[in-house]
Amino acid sequence: MTSPRVDRPVTVLVADDEPLARRRILRLLRAEPGVDVVAECKGGRSAVEQILARNPDLVFLDIQMPDLDGFGVIAEVGPERMPSVVFVTAFDQYALRAFEVHALDYLLKPFEAERFHSALVRARANLSPQREAAYPGEDRLRRLLSEVLGGREGVSESPTRSSSQFFERVAVKTDGATRILQIADVDWFETDGNYVRVHVGKSTYLIRSTANRLQEELDPRRFARIHRRFLVNIDRVVGLEPWFGGDAIVLLRDGSKLRLSRNYREGFLALMLGDHSEAVERTVSEE
Repeated sequence: MTSPRVDRPVTVLVADDEPLARRRILRLLRAEPGVDVVAECKGGRSAVEQILARNPDLVFLDIQMPDLDGFGVIAEVGPERMPSVVFVTAFDQYALRAFEVHALDYLLKPFEAERFHSALVRARANLSPQREAAYPGEDRLRRLLSEVLGGREGVSESPTRSSSQFFERVAVKTDGATRILQIADVDWFETDGNYVRVHVGKSTYLIRSTANRLQEELDPRRFARIHRRFLVNIDRVVGLEPWFGGDAIVLLRDGSKLRLSRNYREGFLALMLGDHSEAVERTVSEE
């Protein structure tokens, strides 16, 4: 990785599959002097192509992208050719420790303009030849890949997860501060446009994600999709009530009542009750 000359702008590539998040990063970058955005990418595959073609100085890289995640992008480009990286993420799945130790910086969605500016300032400082000599980016990225992908730097797809690689914590913003929630403490998730509401007891938090993406990142033995809008912690379920059109109502420990769509009913009952699911389904249907 080469360092930018001081007499030219810092060239930047932005890769994020969420249009709103991508546009916001671009808007913040264009407000900064001495920055040239050379490419914006909607997914990991296009990010790999553009990084290799344009060789930017800096990449703002989303972690959760459907075709190829951020770590897969680094693996395909190769640590020796990968520019400096500022990760952008709504979750701390790989642990904030991994980002703090190995990455240039990370932005936790939703982030403030001041936090973005400080990340860019830090990136500029790290792009200087003196700083790069002291902290070689290639070695940093190799350590990151080794930790997250198990050293499989040649993989072309996102890594297969073990049970320990599902989300265990989620970062949320509350009262101007960042709070880390344990996934086991979450009662249920509810989609709300481009966001997801996280319900924990009497508290509700908002994160940027989608139900489909969240379902991929949660342990399927712990959380079940019961509706296009709802994912529920099965340990919080205390009962079922029949409803109309083959649907049902899921009763939670805190008194919440959530709709169970017939499209998700069979899978939900199988997860909850195993061999007894058919008998329960007949009982609920007959009531």
